[in-house]
Amino acid sequence: MNHFAAIRGKLDAYGVDAMLLTQEANRLYASGFHSTGTDGAALVTKDETYYWTDSRYIEAAEREVRDAKVELVTVERGYTVLLNEAIERHGIRTIGFEDEYMTVADWKQYQQKLHAELKPATGLLTGLRMVKDQEELDALIGAQRIAEKALAEIYNDIRPGVTEKEIAAKLTYLMLRYGAENMSFDPIVASGANGSIPHAVPGEKKIATGEFVTMDFGCIYHGYCSDMTRTVAVGHVTEEMDQVYHIVLNAQLAGIAAAKAGVRGCDVHNAAAKVIADAGYGAYFGHGFGHGVGVEIHESPRASSTWKEPLPAGAVISAEPGIYIPGRFGVRIEDVIVIRDGGCEDIHRAPKELMIL
Repeated sequence: MNHFAAIRGKLDAYGVDAMLLTQEANRLYASGFHSTGTDGAALVTKDETYYWTDSRYIEAAEREVRDAKVELVTVERGYTVLLNEAIERHGIRTIGFEDEYMTVADWKQYQQKLHAELKPATGLLTGLRMVKDQEELDALIGAQRIAEKALAEIYNDIRPGVTEKEIAAKLTYLMLRYGAENMSFDPIVASGANGSIPHAVPGEKKIATGEFVTMDFGCIYHGYCSDMTRTVAVGHVTEEMDQVYHIVLNAQLAGIAAAKAGVRGCDVHNAAAKVIADAGYGAYFGHGFGHGVGVEIHESPRASSTWKEPLPAGAVISAEPGIYIPGRFGVRIEDVIVIRDGGCEDIHRAPKELMIL
């Protein structure tokens, strides 16, 4: 899977002769090949595509990168040398670069050494990455199925006396066991009062009877991330815990019902936020309804109060409202949905009914 041709098709629209890709996620999106950090670069011109990396990755890149000329970076022939050779070869005058990712130090170096003008063009990649093709959707769904298998099994481990950290470690192990390449992010496992912290870090706290346990986790499969959250109870729930859980669930369903191509992200968020506010818990929902999911766990577009743009068909976003009552408990329920014309598709299969273990 690569998107070199799609990038090439946008060069004229951005007024550039080529696009330079140095950021890790954009390189992966473009080439289908993953190397960490800044250990690689790609250049998409109107005539040819180049992928450059060092001796640690060159053999794998030569095997996996398609539709590009793969070349070795050395001390003598570094990235700027190879770039200038391509610039001269193709008569390149302007090169788009990832202004929202590149460091000032790297920009200064390229600006000084390259024989072409650098032009900000992060939007070229952002726009393409917002709309997923079928191969991307298949990878996202594959990652989700792995996470769901881990969820089904972890229920057997959630009981009084088990620590949050033990559940997080087991989730990680299970997802790797079932085929994940890595985690989308460090799993969040929060029990009892810790659940009021949306991004709580799993610790040595032991799960107790009468508590909620919130698990937010995901994995990477074929380069693409899954993301899901389920909140379960241990032993029993109070009337308020039951009420809050179902408010969050109804808010999520309202946001999902509002999500379709052409609807602004803020309107999707507001549909869910209204349910929570009308129930009297508006002060306890402080984040957005959802974010884009793809080769990065957080990417565009978003379903938040600040995203005024319409959601495009083919976008993939999370659907994750929550209520967080400081010092007491929290509830979050998260699925991932694909935006379609006239509606959306929820790619999750895991049940969302309140589960008491």
